[in-house]
Amino acid sequence: MPSTKEIRGKIKSVQNTSKITKAMEMVAASKMRKAQDRMFAVRPYGEKIRAICAHLAKANSEYKHPFLTQQDNAKTVGLIMVTTDKGLAGPLNTNIQRLVLQNIKEWDAQGLKVEATAIGNKGFGFLQRLNVPVVSRAVQIGDRPQLEKLLGAINAQIDAYLAGKVDRVYLAYSRFVNAMKQEPVVEQILPLSADALGGSEEQSAEKSHSWDYLYEPDAHTVIEEVLKRYVEGLIYQAVAENMASEQSARMVAMKAASDNAKKLINELQLVYNKTRQAGITKEITEIVGGAAAVS
Repeated sequence: MPSTKEIRGKIKSVQNTSKITKAMEMVAASKMRKAQDRMFAVRPYGEKIRAICAHLAKANSEYKHPFLTQQDNAKTVGLIMVTTDKGLAGPLNTNIQRLVLQNIKEWDAQGLKVEATAIGNKGFGFLQRLNVPVVSRAVQIGDRPQLEKLLGAINAQIDAYLAGKVDRVYLAYSRFVNAMKQEPVVEQILPLSADALGGSEEQSAEKSHSWDYLYEPDAHTVIEEVLKRYVEGLIYQAVAENMASEQSARMVAMKAASDNAKKLINELQLVYNKTRQAGITKEITEIVGGAAAVS
């Protein structure tokens, strides 16, 4: 049985850890609110530009953009994987890694090569362990997503698709559902499918309408710019969703750690009291026995 001094040391250590996890829980709760506000602010932009792209796809234009052209015989797929830079976020990174690993195995079974882009340190390390070629990466992007920091990594995949080096591009991230639930998602972003451009119910009700536009300066320039902004917006929204998911998962994980620390402290306190009482009883027994022997 450990001594009372050792148990006191363990209790003190757990108490110090509990203070850290409680502080991290409070910080994550504060950051989660800000991350949610940014995420909700991005969603209307994504819905509106999706509606515009859906209209452009249905419009009778003399120019058909490569983003809207389906590839029948795909040989290489691009993967943009969004994860966190830091750990202590519960099962958030593990869930998206498990889903990505499942998709990579399916692509390998189909004879498809994978070229990846990592956004976040955890995803970069995961792809390296799998020996997946990483053509670009963006790490240490902070708590506030900035498109300027992401453009280099994003454009590497877009340029590869336009050059014909990649036939499809997929985006993997953790979608924010609520503070207690984050859903791992792998979705195709290039070429743009009809489902991706479906939009909301209001936009779906307009499918019977015929859309056409007067382009200035020309269809080629306008469609190319709008569709590229749409793809960039999709990835930016995914990063914003992943950041909100990260702070929510971290808050829940740190709360669970703090609760477990309290339980452990109570258990150690009980063991300490029992050990201390056993020590006192032993000392009393020795005194009584010694007094009896003397008398």
